[in-house]
Amino acid sequence: MATKKPPKIHLYHWEGTNARRERIKGEIEAEDINFVRAKLREQGISPKRIRKKSSFSLKLGEKVTARDITLFSRQLATMIKAGVPVVQALTITIEGQTKKKMRDLLIDLRDQVSAGIPVAQALRRHPLIFDDLFCSLVEAGEASGALEDMLERVAMYKERMESLKNKIKKALYYPIFVMVIGLAVAALLLIKVVPEFERMFASFGAELPAYTQMVINLSRFMQEWWYLVFGSLGVALYLVFFWRKRSETFAYNLSKFTLRLPIAGQLLHKSAVARFSRTLATSFSAGVPLVDALDSAGSSTGNLVYRKIIHNIKEDVATGQQLNFAMRQARIFPTMVNQMVAIGEESGALDTMLLKVAEFFEEEVNTMVDSMTSLLEPLVIAVLGVIVGGLVIAMYLPIFQMGSIM
Repeated sequence: MATKKPPKIHLYHWEGTNARRERIKGEIEAEDINFVRAKLREQGISPKRIRKKSSFSLKLGEKVTARDITLFSRQLATMIKAGVPVVQALTITIEGQTKKKMRDLLIDLRDQVSAGIPVAQALRRHPLIFDDLFCSLVEAGEASGALEDMLERVAMYKERMESLKNKIKKALYYPIFVMVIGLAVAALLLIKVVPEFERMFASFGAELPAYTQMVINLSRFMQEWWYLVFGSLGVALYLVFFWRKRSETFAYNLSKFTLRLPIAGQLLHKSAVARFSRTLATSFSAGVPLVDALDSAGSSTGNLVYRKIIHNIKEDVATGQQLNFAMRQARIFPTMVNQMVAIGEESGALDTMLLKVAEFFEEEVNTMVDSMTSLLEPLVIAVLGVIVGGLVIAMYLPIFQMGSIM
């Protein structure tokens, strides 16, 4: 059953006065202007002016990346640990920031915190940049008086997750990119080079080899219908991305398909388990309730199949089931993971066991990526050689036959 589509988030710029009648301003991400007014009034801020920033202007700025947030977390943790107040630490971070959008974000955070708003609540105003896990850990750090430790934990967590994502991208994008280049070269040969050979062969007046004739026929088709071929590929790719965003059913089936791919599917499985384990361990060790931690863990897997299954696990756990029992029923996690979780629950060291699981599967992903890279490089070169070499042989085959006759 399809779930309700999440509302679209917009960025609003606001100006107003706080309880001390001081003029302050900032930015907040929200569904609509009424939500912005309600949020500001909750914090004792009287809004004077609110306007939605255009999406075009946002696209002109540099995007805030996970690396920016990781660096920000480490800098803030270091300064707070050194005894620098949060507002002053944010001001120092702003002065060293060169990226405009990140600078604007930090200015808004500083304005909110200086107005008396807790750091976690200020972060929650930017849900597109700071996810629930980040905000929950910061909130736990503020409540326990160990904000700097939680920020360091967040930075370490994000570094591990980004490293894992980059490994996956390296394994999957490299062969795709090389194959696209190879097909583009083959298309160029068929459209521009083969016709020159065809005109030369026409003067021979002899029957061409079947293989050469097949390549010439393919060249004629590409010359006449190249725009249809490339247009169809472009439309197909557009529809895949369009329906993945618009249709949850299509996106879910696409995720299921990728998990069933040979080699790549296993890599995605291991990656999802590693992300799930590390996110759940990080959240649970910070004092986040297990049911809430499962929400963050499901979102972090990067796969809708795992997200749906983890959502079902969360519902089972909420009714009183043990986590390991709910995971066994899901029948998607490896037996070793279920056993480690069971040991962790029995011994009261669930976060420690989950971290061991995460480290094991991260190492598995690293090993698999290195193996795939070393195997794919010669394989891709061989495929490109067959494509380009096959076209070259087809064009020179009639010439070789004429030489043997003469």
